[in-house]
Amino acid sequence: MPARTTSMTAHSRAVAQISQSYAAMPEDAAPRLAKATTNLFRFREPAKTAKLSARDLDQVIHVDPVAMTAEVQGMTTYEHLVDATLPHGLMPYVVPQLKTITLGGAVTGLGIESSSFKDGLPHESVEELEILTGDGRIIVARADNEHAALFSAFPNSYGTLGYALRIRIKLAPVKPYVRLTHLRFNDAAKCMLALQEICDGREHDGEPVDFVDGTYFGPDELYITVGRFADKAPYVSDYTGMRIYYQSMRGRGRDWLTVRDYLWRWDTDWFWCSRAFGVQQPVVRSLMPRRWMRSDVYRRLVGFDQRYGVTSRIDRWRGNPQQESVIQDVEVPVERGAEFLEFFQDKVGMVPVWMCPLKSTQRWSLYPLEPGRLYVNFGFWGMVPLPRGQHDGYHNRMIEQAVHDLDGHKSLYSTSFYEREEFWAHYNGGAYWPVKQAYDPHGRLLDLYDKCVRGR
Repeated sequence: MPARTTSMTAHSRAVAQISQSYAAMPEDAAPRLAKATTNLFRFREPAKTAKLSARDLDQVIHVDPVAMTAEVQGMTTYEHLVDATLPHGLMPYVVPQLKTITLGGAVTGLGIESSSFKDGLPHESVEELEILTGDGRIIVARADNEHAALFSAFPNSYGTLGYALRIRIKLAPVKPYVRLTHLRFNDAAKCMLALQEICDGREHDGEPVDFVDGTYFGPDELYITVGRFADKAPYVSDYTGMRIYYQSMRGRGRDWLTVRDYLWRWDTDWFWCSRAFGVQQPVVRSLMPRRWMRSDVYRRLVGFDQRYGVTSRIDRWRGNPQQESVIQDVEVPVERGAEFLEFFQDKVGMVPVWMCPLKSTQRWSLYPLEPGRLYVNFGFWGMVPLPRGQHDGYHNRMIEQAVHDLDGHKSLYSTSFYEREEFWAHYNGGAYWPVKQAYDPHGRLLDLYDKCVRGR
């Protein structure tokens, strides 16, 4: 395999470069990966950082169509990875919704999609991890070697145990098209029951299903979308131009997409968040170049707004109430899903809400979902007016409490407000600290609480 040999040679050079750069960093500086893209929503910068370049760690090393595996550098985006696997009739088991999520980011943080009801989260299809650890070593971790504890603790560690340099993942076969069926419900409890029935049986209307997710528009308007691979399609829809995917389910019960367009159906409008920039207005949309209708473009606009406070200044000038950023993904057991939606509608009121079922096949150290239990990921992203006299964190803290009262769990890619002891109780500090001591004994990298809650 000469192509793989060449790619591995280039990878080895990149590993040597990042290892040397890490060793040369000042000991009192918090290392940060200098990535071209980010999907995190923690905008606070530490007082002193040292940027660690990852520019040469963003390639697909090799796709093996016989073994149905791919070796991928940690900073490779899913867009790049999917473009390398689809020509072989293959895809990653779970392809997160946004093109510029990196494989390393999804494995060490959160990644989820409509195949998660059967395939879990992205780290569950990982066979091997090559990691630059906090103490500067380059190690290879697998579930069956001497670094098995690190392999298990790496998901949800958010770069506090080390950085993924190379990842070997399993791939799944695909067909050219996906047939979508949108099922409407006017009652959340009935919707959750149907979701559990479809996911547990892995079928709908007597046919197997390959993808399941849903959308909440309000207490009496919810949709479950089931997808099934197909060899042929009578037509295919295009939601990369004037038409908007999430709006389509309200007017049609059946749809067809190419497999690539299905995987990226949410990216064009960043689910529905592009409306904050006027992109869903027909005149604006007609003038907007298609290459700009991407989640990473919108994310950069949000970063600009956060840095310069444009929206908050306009709100103050108009006399609008102060707003709180509520950007979260949470997992709640499916049998408690209707309770969560009732709470969310009453206390937050943001719509739409994404609903994505997932089931983990085994227990992972730092994201302790119960194996075999069906959860629903609720994703909601936007701004909510603060009640008079309340301060930033009011809604987010309320959501954190409600999620854990319902035996759920919350992703840490956005701002969190936990107290330290509460945080470690939820995120298994008893498993984290022995691994942290073994691979970063001097605390060169921030710990998980300092990074994800204190934002240091």
